[in-house]
Amino acid sequence: MINATDLSKKYGDSTVLNIESLDIPKGQSFGLVGNNGAGKTTFFNLVLDLIKPSTGQVINNDIKVNISEDWKPFTAAFIDESFLIGYLTPEEYFDFIAKLRGVNNVDLTTFLNQFEELFNDEILGQKKYLRDLSKGNQKKTGIVAALIGQPEVVILDEPFANLDPTTQIRLKKTLKKINAESHSTLLISSHDLGHITEVCERIVVLNKGEIIKDLKTSDETLKELEQFFST
Repeated sequence: MINATDLSKKYGDSTVLNIESLDIPKGQSFGLVGNNGAGKTTFFNLVLDLIKPSTGQVINNDIKVNISEDWKPFTAAFIDESFLIGYLTPEEYFDFIAKLRGVNNVDLTTFLNQFEELFNDEILGQKKYLRDLSKGNQKKTGIVAALIGQPEVVILDEPFANLDPTTQIRLKKTLKKINAESHSTLLISSHDLGHITEVCERIVVLNKGEIIKDLKTSDETLKELEQFFST
């Protein structure tokens, strides 16, 4: 589904990402971990054509992302609050995204109802603009919006950050359910090793822009990651 070949990003003399080859199959729940500056967000930005590569390319479902925009209808993402439209309410924002993805009002309402527990009476019906919501509620809105219309590819950068423990647990359940039922290709980055090993079937470790480990998630994965980052 997602293929990166000879992919690098340089700023002046500094190389922030250098991936020789990376393949993410269709339907895989893929986790990306690494310390600050490891290149996680840079990789996602390249996959979404938000920045241009210094070398190489990213292919999404046989489409070169920096050549054609044909990948956009089946790809969704939430990287940060800049993906939101601050002067809209959550309801208006969900409606906007639904129209872009060809989802009618009835189906949108049905879709949003399944997130009642995650929203916790803090998102819908509050008559607040997105810009006035807490960081956590902005994140919940952005993540749910990214799932509207069952996109084939979903990219989430640090989805567990700024969320309280209860919401983190609810989000984990949601992401595992979405991946199991819709078979979306799910790309997630996180600093939380416990959460990402629970959600993702494969974990790639980036360090200074390069792939250091590529692990199939097992009962030993969390221990192996904790050992790696503690040395």
